[in-house]
Amino acid sequence: MTESSAESRVVSAEREIAAPAATIFELIADPARQPEWDGNDNLAESGAGQRVRAEGAVFATTLTNGAVRHNHVVEFEEGRRIAWLPAEPDNTPPGHLWRWELAPAADGRTLVTHTYDWTNLTDPKREIRARATTPDKLRASLDNLASAAEEA
Repeated sequence: MTESSAESRVVSAEREIAAPAATIFELIADPARQPEWDGNDNLAESGAGQRVRAEGAVFATTLTNGAVRHNHVVEFEEGRRIAWLPAEPDNTPPGHLWRWELAPAADGRTLVTHTYDWTNLTDPKREIRARATTPDKLRASLDNLASAAEEA
């Protein structure tokens, strides 16, 4: 786990999960599954049928406070990497990025790195929430994701 500094505005956590990368990636790339493993207690629901398959895709999620976010996929490599920028509907993303990177390991296991990068955040109203996104919260998502993937 890597602690973020105020200067870098990047928070990261990693964990090896006892499941193949393809199984884990399905849980991440299908927004309808994301509330199951969200460790930030931020996601309420996402509609079915939004499975991400390419950079440039946009998927919608509803937050626990009822707000809707459109998530703009800016990085995508099937089974390996996905990242998105959330935004209010019809608005430009304010610059905070969620990234997942998967690296196959021995014995069907996968090293998963989860990063929250708010280096380019332009909305000062979101800084309090950004600062509250700690490595422990990212680790909670990884732990929940591991439970879901290992049961699959």
